[in-house]
Amino acid sequence: MKLEKINENKIRCILTRDDLENRHIKLSEIAYGSEKARSLFRDMMEQASHQFGFEADNIPLMIEAIPMPNECIILDITKVSDPEELDTRFSRFSQGAADISESSSREFLPDGADEVLDLFQKLLEHRLKNTPKENREQQAATIANELDMRKLYLFQKLDSMIEASQILKTIYHGDNRLYKNPDNGQYHLVITKSDHTPEEFNKVCNILSEYGTGSKYTTANEAYMQEHFKLILKDHALEKLAEI
Repeated sequence: MKLEKINENKIRCILTRDDLENRHIKLSEIAYGSEKARSLFRDMMEQASHQFGFEADNIPLMIEAIPMPNECIILDITKVSDPEELDTRFSRFSQGAADISESSSREFLPDGADEVLDLFQKLLEHRLKNTPKENREQQAATIANELDMRKLYLFQKLDSMIEASQILKTIYHGDNRLYKNPDNGQYHLVITKSDHTPEEFNKVCNILSEYGTGSKYTTANEAYMQEHFKLILKDHALEKLAEI
């Protein structure tokens, strides 16, 4: 793991294939913020603090993840003064260094519910481009199981969530949790794909979009919620609401 200081507000981390294998981390886990990826991030920030005095306590961070052709991945970590920037600039995905100079990186996390399947197809294209045709179906199924997709939905009223939960109680059983913003009373629901297929998760997102407002999930904005919001329901929030 190699760290570089770009400026006072930005550092760059270069992770090789060996770095990822030594920590048993898959590329998809970096993008979607698994527990192992979070552990790596904590180590990374501790090393950055040691080497460069890069401190980010109580400061939102934007992370740009850029997979490279040589099986390395570059993580650009930037302090963000305005948390609203996280919704439009966080967690980008590109196919290589050439894409960066052209500012053509792809959104790695979907903004709208219908983009879940589009995201999955783009990931398959990237991951399977060098895979023999006869092995692609099996590899695609493996990738689908690996993915840790997450999505954030905002609700103004609890009643809307309860209504949605009634529809989803026989459809969705993935991990999800509910926060409440004490400043404006808004509810923030984080849902995960868990062991659902991308198609099933896309259906869940479409249903929730009819009752709430979809927003891009990032590990940074959930860290902010954990610190500043009230955790209403920690596990299987929708299932518990459906029982009300």
